Amino acid sequence: MIDPFTWLAGWIQENWLIPVLYRFGWMEWEDTSFLWAMFAIYGVLQVVLNLAICVPLERFRPLQKWENRDNVTMDVLYTLVARVGLFPLVTFFGFYEIQTWMNGFLTDRGYIPPTLESLFPTLMDWPVLTFFIYAVILDFADYWRHRLSHVFAWWYGLHALHHAQTQMTFWSDDRNHLLDDVMSYVWAIAVGLLIGVPPLQFPLLILLLRLVESLSHANTTVGFGWLGERLLVSPQFHRVHHGLRSAGRNSCNYGAVFPWWDMILRTANFSHKVVETGDPKAEPALVSGGWGAQQVAGLRLSWRLATRRWRRSPSSASGSRPMTR
Repeated sequence: MIDPFTWLAGWIQENWLIPVLYRFGWMEWEDTSFLWAMFAIYGVLQVVLNLAICVPLERFRPLQKWENRDNVTMDVLYTLVARVGLFPLVTFFGFYEIQTWMNGFLTDRGYIPPTLESLFPTLMDWPVLTFFIYAVILDFADYWRHRLSHVFAWWYGLHALHHAQTQMTFWSDDRNHLLDDVMSYVWAIAVGLLIGVPPLQFPLLILLLRLVESLSHANTTVGFGWLGERLLVSPQFHRVHHGLRSAGRNSCNYGAVFPWWDMILRTANFSHKVVETGDPKAEPALVSGGWGAQQVAGLRLSWRLATRRWRRSPSSASGSRPMTR
């Protein structure tokens, strides 16, 4: 019996993808378009799971209430673009195709790329444990990506769009500059290829990791308890990272899924006092502008922060320290 996801992917391929491929002369992609459709379904599944888990939390146990939720509406658009648009493109064309090509290229030359299972054969009998280890490694890599986005001024100029949100909800997880998203996915793809994540497991790993990330942005008073929030990033733990005093390059709580890296590297702050979020230095376009205005504002801020030393006045260059974000 065909499962509903397989049936739906086949229906999308037959009725939507193949006509488009035929129209533009891309029929060489016909055999692989089914997997693209399956990954697109995974993206929709992400949104559905986010709604099922986070909407009740924010409705019945909200931390903040707002009369005007226009900024949240824009975040919904970001989520749909990221989860239903970028997600299948990245996980299929950016990972599946690259890994398939790379493995074939190396195998033809007598080199078999290593995987965790080949390095540690015992893991072949423990697929769930192997999947968890992959998730832990990807999250550790993402900790450093996130932390570096707060270290380099030009990178924070892009990342500031994510931090400018004053009405943070679970939708805010995908409120990112397009270039920041691209760098995040390239980072994850590189690490995934390096450790040999199986191509069909990669979208599942991203799905589960991003589900926790969305939950960590939720506008809710529901927590995980003393022990729980030391095992998994809670909304309260991540809200400290988005607090007004944590905006910019002097931040904390960089972990996306597991708080262990912050605890080990001494960047953890388990305070539960943070309510207000945002970046007080963000220009209005980053806070409440439309999608295009926010993307342009992020580029403008990134360029300004990257070139500010070139534009310093003679008096500033002679003695005073440059302002840091």
